[in-house]
Amino acid sequence: MTVSERGPRERMVFSAAQLIRRGGVSAAGMRDVAEHAGAPRGSLQHYFPGGKEQLVNEAVGWAGRYAAGRVARFLAALPVPTPSGLFGEMVRQWTDEYETSGFAGGCPVAAATADCAERVDSTRQAASAAFAQWHGAVAAALADMGVTPERASALATLMLSSLEGAILLARAEQDIRPLTTVTRELAPLLDAAVTGNSPRCSTPP
Repeated sequence: MTVSERGPRERMVFSAAQLIRRGGVSAAGMRDVAEHAGAPRGSLQHYFPGGKEQLVNEAVGWAGRYAAGRVARFLAALPVPTPSGLFGEMVRQWTDEYETSGFAGGCPVAAATADCAERVDSTRQAASAAFAQWHGAVAAALADMGVTPERASALATLMLSSLEGAILLARAEQDIRPLTTVTRELAPLLDAAVTGNSPRCSTPP
């Protein structure tokens, strides 16, 4: 969905997330967000009486919901869902972006955490909730593939941590190598966690 297909409030939350992912929280000034969203500046106070802090927190929440929602789409793209396949799709979203558009963007939740975790507790809490929602979606998908719930939670943490770290390294190096490396190195470990009891993980005849 493009910016223009959203309502004014949704456009501003979306625009804030896009600005944060490229330049951090400092890049998401209220005027900048209104201009990016094509919204009247006066509407910001109407929709976000809590000011920039509220807007940033809602953008972080949107990013968490978006990431969690993508998990089902990634699984749908796989002929046979596997943990390594899911992680590969999660990573491919970023390698595709970096190969076609450059390395300007990162994860808005990670950016907001880096900028605000020590200074703005409400933003830290919003980031924690966003990561938890994303983590929960990944862990549930792993469990559905035959990974035990305890192992699924641990592997979801590993997958998110590895992805976020690889994104940071890729942007620093201007190279997708860190992303392809974590995909390759984690694949055997992720797939080895499947118990084999899930029919979704069996090889089609």
